[in-house]
Amino acid sequence: MGASITTSHPETADHAHDDPHGHDHAVSWWRHYVFSTDHKMIGFQYGITALIFLFIGFYLMMVMRWSIAYPDKEVTGFLGLFVKNSWLVQGKVSGDLYNMFGAMHGTIMVFLGIVPLAFGAFGNFVTPLQIGAPDMAFPRLNMASYWVYLIGGLVMLFSFFLPSGAAEAGWTNYSPLATTTQVDQPSVFWTGQTMWLLGMVFLISSSLLGAVNFITTIINLRAKGLTWMRLPFFVWAMLVTGFLLLLAFPPLEVAAVMQLVDRLFHASFFLPSGLVASGVPMDVSGGGSPLLYQHLFWFLAHPEVYVLILPAIAIVAEIIPTNTRKPLWGYKSMVYGVMALGFLSFIVWAHHMYMTGMGPVISTFFQTTTVIISIPSVILVTCLLISLWGGSIRFNVPMLWATAFLPMFGIGGLTGLPLAFNMLDLHLHDTYYVIAHFHYVVAPGTIFGLFAGIYYWMPKASGKMMNTTLGHLHFWPSLICMNGIFMPMFLQGMHGFHRRWYDGGKLFEETTTTILFKEGSFFSRMFHDGMPITYLDLNVVITWFAYALAFAQVPFIINFFYTIFFGKKINDDNPWQGTTLEWSAPNCPPHGNFVTEPVVYRGPYEYSVPGHPTDFTPQSEPGLDGFVPGGDEAWGEKDSHDDHGKKDSH
Repeated sequence: MGASITTSHPETADHAHDDPHGHDHAVSWWRHYVFSTDHKMIGFQYGITALIFLFIGFYLMMVMRWSIAYPDKEVTGFLGLFVKNSWLVQGKVSGDLYNMFGAMHGTIMVFLGIVPLAFGAFGNFVTPLQIGAPDMAFPRLNMASYWVYLIGGLVMLFSFFLPSGAAEAGWTNYSPLATTTQVDQPSVFWTGQTMWLLGMVFLISSSLLGAVNFITTIINLRAKGLTWMRLPFFVWAMLVTGFLLLLAFPPLEVAAVMQLVDRLFHASFFLPSGLVASGVPMDVSGGGSPLLYQHLFWFLAHPEVYVLILPAIAIVAEIIPTNTRKPLWGYKSMVYGVMALGFLSFIVWAHHMYMTGMGPVISTFFQTTTVIISIPSVILVTCLLISLWGGSIRFNVPMLWATAFLPMFGIGGLTGLPLAFNMLDLHLHDTYYVIAHFHYVVAPGTIFGLFAGIYYWMPKASGKMMNTTLGHLHFWPSLICMNGIFMPMFLQGMHGFHRRWYDGGKLFEETTTTILFKEGSFFSRMFHDGMPITYLDLNVVITWFAYALAFAQVPFIINFFYTIFFGKKINDDNPWQGTTLEWSAPNCPPHGNFVTEPVVYRGPYEYSVPGHPTDFTPQSEPGLDGFVPGGDEAWGEKDSHDDHGKKDSH
């Protein structure tokens, strides 16, 4: 991305970031692009790294889908390039390999892909610009958070090259299975399971550093006049996400350290007495609680779901007003909704644990809170839907992704409601229904929102507009393939297909060979030469949609890198005619971001204000309709509470 980081303000862009005396001296290439303390470059680093990890995680899934669709066929071609022969059984995916790739697919996609892209990349690049800050509050801490994240990711990848292979006890890493797996190796330390725990400690530490930085920055570095209810919704979402990370991640970090001690020093935090592994009693003190690990893990992992989704909702909330040319409907309701969502996310975790023998009183509590947490989610989606009503909608590429996000996230949310009830969850737990529900939230949900953000803020980041034709070639196949992958999984899941069948359920004929579409039906004629289609046949359909989704990302890769290195510069700093502060900064913002100190006069979504010469009124545009707290007032303490900036400062 280095070729695009140019600016028309060399007097500020090319000088040292950290010189307290303001002396001018050139910044070395290493300090500018590698060990940078500038929030924008760190955002680029997070973004590029996270996209690479996302494609690695996608590759693991493609190998798994081959095993599910064609359990009797050898892994060949591109899929076999990165798979060790020692992992395969007669060239085919084994159960152990499937477990390994399944564990690492979930880990990489969530902790190394989506969270760093959503919070690390977009949060770092956009948040200081939207609040009018010159940088994050702690620039060196910001740099450290990226490098700690990268170390954690490399430790995870390194585990693939160990004799034991990578972790294979699931992305949740439950004890005692995770603690007793791969202990037959010459060194328990140099095993994939141990590396998973070490990598997780690094990743969690990175998130904690970032969370502290974001919270401090948003509270303390807002521009003059940027009161709480003038914050763009994106900033509110980053603030809540920061608190989620700060409060939810420490329990899992503690759990990872405790499990490390169990593995390496034969403690028994999570190991019960009388444990037998491979027919041999384990020589441990015992007395530990396997359920304790589950509680610590899910106390993080359910807030983590909102860490994944809130940045995407926030991106969509920025794009929709810009492309409907009308204010965001229900702004305050969304702000209060996202705060309620953050609070409630801490009291629903045990709905993942209904299978542990939970009593009726406790299960009733978590069923109730799980249903209640759907209310603020519905508020957010409803406000976004109503914001479309009556708008002069521009269906550019960012808007396509943003509008597609709404029904995809809606499907994910609605299909999660049955799982809130333990009576239904007993039947659906660990089936493809759960896979489909979760992936509708984070794949066509979160990832659609993140793609929208890339297309939307690329002009600000690079000074260049991404190609519209390639954007359409990326969007439409991705939309079709995402639904082709996950919609059939609901049918399979309700029919009893288990998520850990590495052969796709071939051996469970009574379940899998049931006819779904009869001979001669519409779908059988379209997809199966008129022959009946069974639930097992859906494995092949899903797999080929997954491969088509991989090809659908090729236009994006071409578009992304062509824009960065060869794209044509645009002259407009505000190509979308947006109102928030980042559009008042120059493209490829220099160090310090703004040419002059920004002052905020009104709310973030002032579109189509009667009497204004244009259909957008930037937050930084002076005028009698604007209001800036003056005198000795703390800029962040008093809100004007003006929905359209109508409060006159006189």
